[in-house]
Amino acid sequence: MQNFSPIHQTVTVPFRYSVEFTTGLFSADNPLLARVVSAGRDNAPAKILVVVDSEVARSHPDLLANIAGYCQRHAHVFTLIRAPLLVPGGEACKNSDASVQAIHHAIHEAGICRHSYVIAIGGGAVLDMAGYAAATAHRGVRLIRVPTTTLSQNDSAVGVKNSVNAFDKKNFLGTFAPPYAVLNDFDFLTTLHDRDWRGGIAEAVKVALIRDAGFFHDLEASAPALAARHLDAMQRLIYRCAELHLQHIAQGGDPFEFGSSRPLDFGHWAAHKLEQLTAYRLRHGEAVAIGIALDATYSLGAGLLSQADWRRILELLEAVGFALYAPELDSRLDTPDHPQSLLHGLAEFREHLGGQLTIMLLTGVGQSIEIHDMDADLLRESIARLRQRHQARSSRPPSASPLKATLATARIETPLASGENAWTPLPAAVR
Repeated sequence: MQNFSPIHQTVTVPFRYSVEFTTGLFSADNPLLARVVSAGRDNAPAKILVVVDSEVARSHPDLLANIAGYCQRHAHVFTLIRAPLLVPGGEACKNSDASVQAIHHAIHEAGICRHSYVIAIGGGAVLDMAGYAAATAHRGVRLIRVPTTTLSQNDSAVGVKNSVNAFDKKNFLGTFAPPYAVLNDFDFLTTLHDRDWRGGIAEAVKVALIRDAGFFHDLEASAPALAARHLDAMQRLIYRCAELHLQHIAQGGDPFEFGSSRPLDFGHWAAHKLEQLTAYRLRHGEAVAIGIALDATYSLGAGLLSQADWRRILELLEAVGFALYAPELDSRLDTPDHPQSLLHGLAEFREHLGGQLTIMLLTGVGQSIEIHDMDADLLRESIARLRQRHQARSSRPPSASPLKATLATARIETPLASGENAWTPLPAAVR
């Protein structure tokens, strides 16, 4: 055999997509969606398949009719190939392959091609699932995301990941496939349950803590307005949070996560495990808030984070309404190799990342550091401190103004000893 030299090839594929902000996306006189599709279509009208979160359809009774009317108004731009496909909302749609198969079947039946569009309308779980279905049909059908929750508008929908759950692991199956566009309609936020309104705030706190101390200060200042559901405060939060996420994806050097470092997953190793341990009773934003609190408390115990900054972090999360403890935090802490142990989430996180375990911790507000090992005893102590804090807060008499009480009394319940970085070992009875 002749001696053949290796052939080396580098493929560079630029991706460009916009995140737009509007109200009344499907109002007949709103040109945004038609303009976005027109920019990428051939001469003939583009085929579109619309997938709608069933919970969103229930909360917005006119939505399906408005979609149909909008498509009729702009028939020269796109053709609605069938009535919108309704899929279950929440994590349930990612735990079964039924919705993915339904989308694949609709794409097949309608002759949807790679120049056609899937328009997914819903919360983050529905967008994850629909994005996975679109990315795996014809090796990629154009996806337009229309996120309807605070968390999907400021975080999950603006990124490049699509996924479903498998083998009791969150996001085990998935793709990296940037959307064609993301269209944020703030009107969808007005009907959210309080839990879903609050959920996106956790991701904003996360990205502020690792990227932008000024943004964190803004969140502290706007906490009362956010808790009171002031839409203008939430709009500002969503815009800045989405901007920071997009900056990291574009400029962080690893948009498709080939390495081991994932700064935007600060607080997420515990959050993903808590979602699974609670059978998704905890929603993603709620689990992320606890994960942030746990890693901030661990950072304090490790001598990385000051007590003052630790207080600010937990007080902000509590001020907007998050509980920072769940009983599942204490799940099988003495048997970290057990699949139902919270500590097993570290091994699962490493497996999901590939390479060595890499965890982001805090050295200050807006300042972070990566570590590659976490001490199990220090994690147990950190969990115990969150439990103590939760119990102390739960034992307080009810107040006529819970938010005011939170802001006024948040500084008196800490079990820490005096001193900026004091960390007093816990009694064995409460470990």
